Amino acid sequence: MSGIQEESSQVCLRTVLKQLGNLQTGQKDEQYLTHLQATDPRHDKKNIELRKGGLLRESYCWVLSHDNFHRWRDNRDGQLLWVRGDPGKGKTMLLCGIIDELEKDTARTDNIAFFFCQATDDRLSNATAVLRGLIYLLVTKQQPELISHVRESCYGLGKEGFQGPTSWVVLSKIFTNILEDPKLRGTYLIIDALDECTGDRDLLLDLIASKSSAYPKVKWLVSSRNWPDIEESLNTATQKINLRLELNEESVSAAVTTYIQSEIDKLAKRKKYNNDTRDAVKRYLDTNAHGTFLWVALVCQELAKISRWEAVEILTTFPPGLDAIYEQMRDKINKSRNAKLLQRILAVISVVYRPITLNELPALVDMPDCSSGNVEDLIEIVGLCGSFLILRQHTISFVHQSAKDFLLSNGTHQDSRDVVNWVFPQGKDDVHNSVFSRSLSAMSTILHRDIYGLKLPGFPINGVQTPCPDPLATVRYSCVFWVDHLRESISDKDTPHRNTLVAVQTFLEQKYLYWLEALSLLRAMSKGVIAIRKLEGLLGRTHQRQLTTFIRDAHRFALSYRWIIEQAPLQAYTSALVFAPLGSLMKKRFKTEEPSWISVKPVVEADWNACLQTLEGHRNWVTSVAFSADGQRLASGSDDHTVKIWDPASGQCLQTLQGHSNSVTSIALSADGQRLASGSHDRTVKIWDPASGQCLQTLQGHSNWVTSVAFSADGQRLASGSHDRTVKIWDPASGQCLQTLQGHSNWVNSIAFSADGQRFASGSYDRTVKIWDPASGQCLQTLQGHSDSVTSVAFSADGQRLASGSDDHTVKIWDPASGQCLQTLQGHSDEVNSIVFSADDLRAHGYRLGSDKTWVTCNGQNVLWLPPEYRPTCSVIQGRMVAIGCSSGRVFTIGFSRDI
Repeated sequence: MSGIQEESSQVCLRTVLKQLGNLQTGQKDEQYLTHLQATDPRHDKKNIELRKGGLLRESYCWVLSHDNFHRWRDNRDGQLLWVRGDPGKGKTMLLCGIIDELEKDTARTDNIAFFFCQATDDRLSNATAVLRGLIYLLVTKQQPELISHVRESCYGLGKEGFQGPTSWVVLSKIFTNILEDPKLRGTYLIIDALDECTGDRDLLLDLIASKSSAYPKVKWLVSSRNWPDIEESLNTATQKINLRLELNEESVSAAVTTYIQSEIDKLAKRKKYNNDTRDAVKRYLDTNAHGTFLWVALVCQELAKISRWEAVEILTTFPPGLDAIYEQMRDKINKSRNAKLLQRILAVISVVYRPITLNELPALVDMPDCSSGNVEDLIEIVGLCGSFLILRQHTISFVHQSAKDFLLSNGTHQDSRDVVNWVFPQGKDDVHNSVFSRSLSAMSTILHRDIYGLKLPGFPINGVQTPCPDPLATVRYSCVFWVDHLRESISDKDTPHRNTLVAVQTFLEQKYLYWLEALSLLRAMSKGVIAIRKLEGLLGRTHQRQLTTFIRDAHRFALSYRWIIEQAPLQAYTSALVFAPLGSLMKKRFKTEEPSWISVKPVVEADWNACLQTLEGHRNWVTSVAFSADGQRLASGSDDHTVKIWDPASGQCLQTLQGHSNSVTSIALSADGQRLASGSHDRTVKIWDPASGQCLQTLQGHSNWVTSVAFSADGQRLASGSHDRTVKIWDPASGQCLQTLQGHSNWVNSIAFSADGQRFASGSYDRTVKIWDPASGQCLQTLQGHSDSVTSVAFSADGQRLASGSDDHTVKIWDPASGQCLQTLQGHSDEVNSIVFSADDLRAHGYRLGSDKTWVTCNGQNVLWLPPEYRPTCSVIQGRMVAIGCSSGRVFTIGFSRDI
């Protein structure tokens, strides 16, 4: 009986574990989808249709019987259909109608995913957003099992995988994997307004051109204006069909006529037109529309504001053509008694980096005092901007991209320079300066400590709920973009005006910590760190020494405590102030904000040390760190079995590479930064794409720990050293082991390629250095002379010298051709753990770590003492930048401006 009970318990346990696993997977998938969704394209489609007065089937049904549409839908030789036409020709509504018809015809059989690019909304105007939208619809509303591709590619990633600097690589890989999935049903992919994809459009076009002919089960439908760059890219597609609206004038005109009838019916009902008025309006619109839906819509919007009795008289004042009607709208605004106000609004909406809300408008534009806090008044004022602007869910944007092009002189109208001078009478610089100044003023008024009333110093950001009303509603835009507008207001040759410098200094001295708290609440802390760095670079050339010093201190403060403020906003006033050095200007300026409930504060440093940032995230010892060749990325390996990729400028963790089942002992980046290799105690070497975080290869063959990995300079070879006493040379592309180098009688600790790839060195616990021919596997030299384990080897840039460091406290310089020891460098009081040649090979690198790991040295002299908690378990040096990994799991960087 007991055996049966035990078996039953095991079955129950397995069932519970399986259910728990499914639950955890489901929760993880839900998190991935939350990060993936920037917008729901279904809602965007519905908003577009509502904004344009509804979808009229008669205005698009002509395309359903068009030969080119049938060729695309029914034949395999036409995988890509490009609908092209000039602004206002109804491309978007045409695609909306096609989507509806396809959904009727393919119900529950084929997948349909779509995306509507909109240049007036930063969430909808870049290539990454397009892929996010398409993938989101495919994995949530079409084939949910496709979520596995998101899960596999994004394991260990946070929102950075979908929104960070490497998001295109991550998303395009997920997208390709979905297209290659044999279980993928027949799929329609529809992208509207490629011309309004202003961010990385070339990447999106290349993807469409290359993928559209590769997968027979997938049909593509795209639309755009007749732009040469789009035509050039899409012409490379091998199975493309064009549907040019200008060549289908009769069909488009008939559709516009139907649209006109629909709009007149609405006007007649609303304004109570008699038959004569109704007929007169129809005749004028039919005569002057010239196949342009947008022109009809703009005229009808204006007619809706006009009394019935004057409609016919005013009707004839509407000129044909979009630019002409925009010009008329401008003239009307110019004659208004509110012309200056409306002009300012249009100017600001033209230069902002994202659409702003009604709440944000008064913070950026000088509005009448009586209207600033009244939403109804603001709606009325925005409505006075002719038909240039539209309100959607209290967000202000241009009615159409062509309206913004008109104001910014990107259109084709003859008086474009006159229009630009009207919108920006003092130039764009002046508008940017106004937005900057007003942003600073608004933030100075609104920001204060604990603006969301969190109270608890450690209240986690994940638990924060936005209050209603939101005290940050008016300054959300300002908090993120004020430095960008300051930068745009200053030309490269100019220095900031004294009043600007005073305003910046006053804001930082009074509100800096409140601003950091607000950035954390807005989930924009990384953007804030970058903004302060921009500010430091922008104002660093001024002669205002006091301000420059203050900004540098503010930058150091943000770099040092970014992570904890991001996790718990109120730690800006606790941990950050408590542990900031005594000499910090932030600590002195905000002394009164320090927590009074800490009676005995820790002893801290007198001033900032050279440590620029501490990168936190590893849960165990950091064993290896490496910079990319351009210094833009930093990688770290850890005993927590992971590799992390960091942005050393902002401190943001871009990727967490998971897959090893034991400690990561060594990492190496290829010279082009396209590949990262990691060696582990799990006896494997893994090759990763550091941008997407995908594991490309797992190299197996070592019978003991892998201790060291190294790429050849051209990236064509990868070497690994192991405790199994061998070195293996691999082809990183195929994962094939090309050579196994045998000869060491003990562990291999360190390996290095010469710059030309013709020689390879290995240092071992057997006290020798061996030089190999990596092509043949032949040992060319065995260098003997160390009296203890060799811990590190390095070639000079020209390959004429080889250095080795040892536990015998010495560094030896060798001639790798003859095997002769040219020099023995003595003076270390402890083991030598790492060596590197300087770029000119004339001396050891200016900055390095002392042998006992307690000092950073410069040209052999101790210059910076490291407290115990900052002492390295691994380190890497690039130029005057030192990165150190610690046993606590922290990674921190130290930068030096010059040699001492």
